[in-house]
Amino acid sequence: MKSMKKYINVPAGRHLCAVACLAGALASTTILTSCEDFFEQDSSYVIYEGDNPLNSATDTVYSVVGIMGKIQKIADRTILLGEVRGDLMDINQYTSSDLRDMALFTMNDDNVYNQPRDYYAVINNCNYYIANVDTAIRNNRNEQMFLPEYAAVKAFRAWTYLQLVLNYGSVPFVTEPILTQEQADADYPRYGIQEVCDYFIQDLVGLEEVEYPAYGDIRGLNSHLFYFPIRILLGDLHLWAGNYREAALNYYGYINRRNGDNSYYATTTSHYRWRNEDWGNAYTFSSFDNSELKNPQSELITLIPGDSIPSEGVYSQLRNLFNSWTSSYGALNEENNGKVSLVPSTALKELSAAQVHCVVTTNAAGTMLADTLYAPSKIDGFDYPGDLRLWVWYGRYSERSILVDNVQTEGQMIDKYTTRNVHIYRRMMVYLRMAEALNRAGFPRMAYQILATGLNNDVIEEKVLPYCTSLDEQAFISQFNFPIANYKLYSASTLLSAVNQANTIGIHSRGSGLSDANKYYQMPEGDATCQNAADSLAYQIEKVEDMIVDEGALEFAFEGTRYYDLMRVALRRGEPAYLADRVYARSGKGKNAIQTDLYNTNNWYLNWGGQIGLK
Repeated sequence: MKSMKKYINVPAGRHLCAVACLAGALASTTILTSCEDFFEQDSSYVIYEGDNPLNSATDTVYSVVGIMGKIQKIADRTILLGEVRGDLMDINQYTSSDLRDMALFTMNDDNVYNQPRDYYAVINNCNYYIANVDTAIRNNRNEQMFLPEYAAVKAFRAWTYLQLVLNYGSVPFVTEPILTQEQADADYPRYGIQEVCDYFIQDLVGLEEVEYPAYGDIRGLNSHLFYFPIRILLGDLHLWAGNYREAALNYYGYINRRNGDNSYYATTTSHYRWRNEDWGNAYTFSSFDNSELKNPQSELITLIPGDSIPSEGVYSQLRNLFNSWTSSYGALNEENNGKVSLVPSTALKELSAAQVHCVVTTNAAGTMLADTLYAPSKIDGFDYPGDLRLWVWYGRYSERSILVDNVQTEGQMIDKYTTRNVHIYRRMMVYLRMAEALNRAGFPRMAYQILATGLNNDVIEEKVLPYCTSLDEQAFISQFNFPIANYKLYSASTLLSAVNQANTIGIHSRGSGLSDANKYYQMPEGDATCQNAADSLAYQIEKVEDMIVDEGALEFAFEGTRYYDLMRVALRRGEPAYLADRVYARSGKGKNAIQTDLYNTNNWYLNWGGQIGLK
């Protein structure tokens, strides 16, 4: 048995420098030392000892920082496991064997991305903190001093457990710190997705209003970006658990409360669309907010900070997997010699091209005409159909020929990966998941409006409430308040009069033109199979859900959400083919490219050492 190790104790006099040195500490400090041997094969020891209360500001700061450092280690795989196994990315001749096995569903215990101990390192550190922090200590304003850290750590644990169970399907569930060999050798209950969600819904309720600790700016990043908002976490947990009303209300609660009382968090009007040729430009685009600034209206909500030097700490490789050149769009990416390992799939390109792009035309005087132009094949020399978010010239993905080893080679850049940090949550995710929850809660028309026009109270009054057939439904919808003074629509009908004031757009309009005027993008109304109102509603829910799934692909491609989105819908419908058929169609080669039977849901999950994963 190896010797036990204690957690790092920082002298109280170093509290002020703790915040100043927080970024460096992310890579090196934890409340306890590495958890990498916990649940490892043939492990017969634990690495912690003692019962050390966390009752000083110094201890709590370094403890939270240490947990953030552990989360760094699972940052890249959070994106890769959610994207490489989906249908929107494909492999090539430069793809590593570990990533290739991930894409083909043949990962073994030695795969660098199949290391559950890294998740348990986070979890056990969180368990230790929660068990030992003294939340009863109050300051001279009678505030619980360490409640902000306590809430943040509970959120870290819930998010990490959710990632773990989504990838492994069934996991040993431990909420007490492992401090002895006897505890390490004990048998723990195995929880699936439902049980994990049920536990953490109860664990987080009541902490929604707690403000997370403020550690200031660290290496140019606002430390508030390092946290997982509890309302979003609760939304995700309820969404996976099938509690759709609760999920929708929690997502809305984040939107409504993000910036305090009487605040708003609109979608903004960022978009790519074709313009009328008479205006002199074929296209227009409002730059998407991909910045890492923290302000009331910033797109980014949560990131996992990475290190800047490959040889130190935990360095994200996502930029090198995705990008042939640097963010300057000029210099060759020397870290991969311009050779990317992951590329957009045939399926994604076909989905993007299949969208009908709606262009609202005007006359020379700028007066909007009644007719509209759909799916322009060529405007001002540009030839690109469909949704412009994947447009190779000005979209989020770019292609161009570059010189590699004195040979002209096709290169790519995905501008979602231009920094050392890994983005986890952003505003559009909250809105689209709220749409998914509303749809499954029985309100497909409200979900559709999030896609087509965006929400404000006028939209809800005119397009949603007339279809609420009971007092219960009306009461539920009345909880969603999007004042028209704060949420101003950018649409075909307001294009001329309100373009300068608008701040809200339908998510589909971010790449496919003005969707509220698109006759090919309409609310499904039912078909001949619908014999009554219940049939029509069921039909609408399923069709709007398909629209939401497609929108998730168009908006969040490469961001690590796709595989889980397909999994969630397939499990909800009891249709494994919903995931399997899409993944098999990834490269256009059909099932022959992936030999694993994805119609068997057990094959959707990872296994490790016979101890973790579905048996």
